[in-house]
Amino acid sequence: MDPGHVAYGLRAQYGLEAGPELVVAWERGIRTPTAHEVTALAGVLWCAPAELLHAARTLREHRTARGFSAADLARRVGLGLDAYVRMEETGRWRGTERQTAALATELGLSPAQFITAAGRDEDLAELLRSAVTTRWQAYVRPLVKLLPLPRAALEDVLLRLHADYQSRMVATLGWGGGVGNAGDGAAGREFLEGILGHFWERIEGIR
Repeated sequence: MDPGHVAYGLRAQYGLEAGPELVVAWERGIRTPTAHEVTALAGVLWCAPAELLHAARTLREHRTARGFSAADLARRVGLGLDAYVRMEETGRWRGTERQTAALATELGLSPAQFITAAGRDEDLAELLRSAVTTRWQAYVRPLVKLLPLPRAALEDVLLRLHADYQSRMVATLGWGGGVGNAGDGAAGREFLEGILGHFWERIEGIR
């Protein structure tokens, strides 16, 4: 189908005011279709909305890929429509633990996908850095609130991350103060910089 055929289908089947130029702009990434336009486009092209999204990252993209309207998803997770739309527009999820679990289930999100879609990657990284450099036990509760994961799994991963970081830092205290990466604490800093990757790797290892 050329852009003209696609535009005709959008107008005839879905009543969208879309011309060939708009379809070309979507193809080239110059314009971004709305959730309704993605659904209509999928209908015209006889495919699922998810097939038009390379790698969904935002709440809106995940919702569109699953074919939910904002109102439908808000109802399923127990939120008012206005409250949900605000979270989607700002890119910051602020639901309760129960609503978070419902959202992850309805959208089929892995914990890592949820954190990114909720705009909480840096929040998680900061909690993890604090946990491994101080008393990790104090950070279990905040992480349980943030992540749709079992408490026992989080405790196990925090314990492992803490031990891993501390072992790197102990290496800096070798005879004579150490040299190179071990002596100047570079190994510890590198570990903290990649803390999210270390966390998700260990989560996958125990799931």
